Amino acid sequence: MSTAKRLLLADHDDLLRESLRDQLAADGEFAVEEAGTGPAALAAWGAGGHDLVVVAADLPGMKGAEVCRRMRLEGARCPVIMLAGPGGEAAAAADVGANDLISKPFRFEALLSRIRARLGEPERGEDPVLTVGPYSFRPAARTLIDLDGGGATTPLTEKEAAILEYLLEAEQRVVGRTELLREIWGYRSGVTTHTLETHIYLLRQKIEQDPSSAEILRTVSGGYRLFP
Repeated sequence: MSTAKRLLLADHDDLLRESLRDQLAADGEFAVEEAGTGPAALAAWGAGGHDLVVVAADLPGMKGAEVCRRMRLEGARCPVIMLAGPGGEAAAAADVGANDLISKPFRFEALLSRIRARLGEPERGEDPVLTVGPYSFRPAARTLIDLDGGGATTPLTEKEAAILEYLLEAEQRVVGRTELLREIWGYRSGVTTHTLETHIYLLRQKIEQDPSSAEILRTVSGGYRLFP
C-alpha cells in the first residue's frame, strides 16, 4: 500500500506548478494534485484527503488568503504553506490560518524542507467554536462570525485571537496587563503595555457595537475582563 503523502499544489504559473509537481513526485514520497485557480483549489481540497496544501497568494478567481480562510472555516486541520509573490498579497497569511510563508523566487530545496517539517508536526486539533457576545469565535481559524449580522466573517490577527481566547479561558476573572503580556508575548524585551493596549483597542473595533463604550471587553481595575 502506498505511503505517499497527498499534497495539493495550487499556483497559476503552469510551468512552476508542473516543475514542482515533477520534483515532489519524483521518488514517490508525495502524490501531488494540482489546481490553477482559487476556486479549483478550494474544490480540490473539498474532495478531501490532503495531508498538506501549498497555495499561491495571487491565484486568479480567488486569492490564496481567501482559499486558506475558507478551508479553515470549513474545518481544515492540515498544514498550509503560502507562496507569496512580489505584490505582498500574503502579508496577512497567518491571520487566515496559513502555517508558513515562502516568498518567490525560492529554491525547491527550501520548499521541500518546509513541507517535510510541517508534515512532521502534530495535526491541528479540532477547532472549538466559542461564543463571544453576538459572535461565534473559532480560535484556530482566527475568525469571528456575526450571528446577528447574517453570518458576516471578521478575521482576527494572531495576537487578537490569542488575547480573546485567553480572556475566555479566564472565565470572567480580571486578567492583569502583566499576565497578558507574559502569556501572549512571552514578555519579551521591547514589548510594552502600550503594545497590549493597542491590540485591545483594535480588538474592540471588531467585537464591540460601540468601541468607545465597551460591553464585551472591558477595562477594569487591575486589567481586563471579558463579558462574553
